[in-house]
Amino acid sequence: PATSGALSRLREYFGDELLVRVGAQMKPTPLGESLANPVHNILMQIQTTVERGVEFDAGESDRKFRFLMSDYSSTTLMPHLVRKLSLKAPRVQIEIFMATDNPAEELEKGNVDFLLMPEYVKSDIHPVMDIYQDDFVCLVCANNPLTADDLTVDRFLQLSHVAVRFGLNRDKSQDQNIYLRDYGIEPRIDIIASTFNAIPQYLPGTPRISTVYRRMAEKWCEYLPLKILPTPVAMPAVPWILQWHQYRDLDPGIQWMRKMVAEVALDMTGNH
Repeated sequence: PATSGALSRLREYFGDELLVRVGAQMKPTPLGESLANPVHNILMQIQTTVERGVEFDAGESDRKFRFLMSDYSSTTLMPHLVRKLSLKAPRVQIEIFMATDNPAEELEKGNVDFLLMPEYVKSDIHPVMDIYQDDFVCLVCANNPLTADDLTVDRFLQLSHVAVRFGLNRDKSQDQNIYLRDYGIEPRIDIIASTFNAIPQYLPGTPRISTVYRRMAEKWCEYLPLKILPTPVAMPAVPWILQWHQYRDLDPGIQWMRKMVAEVALDMTGNH
């Protein structure tokens, strides 16, 4: 009843139905749709204003922080962060959302607190912090006779590749984009996975090859019979960033978590 009463007052104020029944659902009118983003931004500003005035006590807080990231970040950086939080903020909660076709839109809508993604997907209107870079290597079965000297561009193109593509749009991973952009190389991809962590299981016992981020390759080699080879051409390192909504820039909790991520990234990479 309270919601119906509020909706009636809003309809009278705007001179518009705002929400209308379409079948079994309520759908916004064009005016209602146009009000969604401005109202959402106002609510985010109110929330941020309230949180800004509240001291963040990491040792006692049970706040939930929501990160959107690929499984690369959830495998490489997040385990270190979680261990650090278990000591400094044992009641803090972390919720991880896997990368969507439009990560910046999820941040803009306030559906997540942070993006932990490659720099190229960042939004241009929100604050951002560089956290580290990672380069590419090739990964093959440990018993594969292929060596660094054998991995010429021609040989590379002859091999069967395992690659990853993301989301419903099936976007290519950054290594595939760099190969095409910088060298005009398009490997023959025979297996397409939907996550980075699916790649290594398709390599042992086969002549296949994959181009992956070095940190993930090193981790996989600890558990599976795999070996690392240099890429056949020079590949630029990819910067990774942490990004948060501009309305939450002064939120004490967001500021504290940014500091934790920065410390973990520095521990992982040293001073470079």
